[in-house]
Amino acid sequence: MLSDFGYILLFVIAGLVLLGVVLTVAKFLRPDNPNEEKLTTYESGEDPLGNANIQFNVRFYVVALVFVLFEVELLFLFPWAIVFGNEELIEQTNGQWGWFAMAEMTVFIGILIFGLAYAWAKGYLDWVIPKPQIPEIKSPVPADLYKKVNERYQKK
Repeated sequence: MLSDFGYILLFVIAGLVLLGVVLTVAKFLRPDNPNEEKLTTYESGEDPLGNANIQFNVRFYVVALVFVLFEVELLFLFPWAIVFGNEELIEQTNGQWGWFAMAEMTVFIGILIFGLAYAWAKGYLDWVIPKPQIPEIKSPVPADLYKKVNERYQKK
């Protein structure tokens, strides 16, 4: 007789085995015909040119994180608004839960506004464009050879 942990272990093992079987079958079924176009780096539809070791503005990540924060806020607000807007549910509890839900959501939104104000006050949302610094890479391959290779691929 297995304990509860034994069932969990069997479930994990079965999941890993099933994953391995599916990946193995997929390897045999999928087509494998690479060509030069498929092996190139995809960069949002743009052909990559030059060295990829350049500085990237970290502010893009900050803006993305703030966006995700407020998207999650909307995910919490939408079901709350649907239930809070239902007058029948509010009347069933004599209006007690309505005020509680309103206070709860006010606190939630207040915390988010406080966090946004904090990030703004600290300057995390300021868009400062740093001066690009080209990294110096010590390589046994001469730089003009890289240039020749890039020119050859740019012509195609």
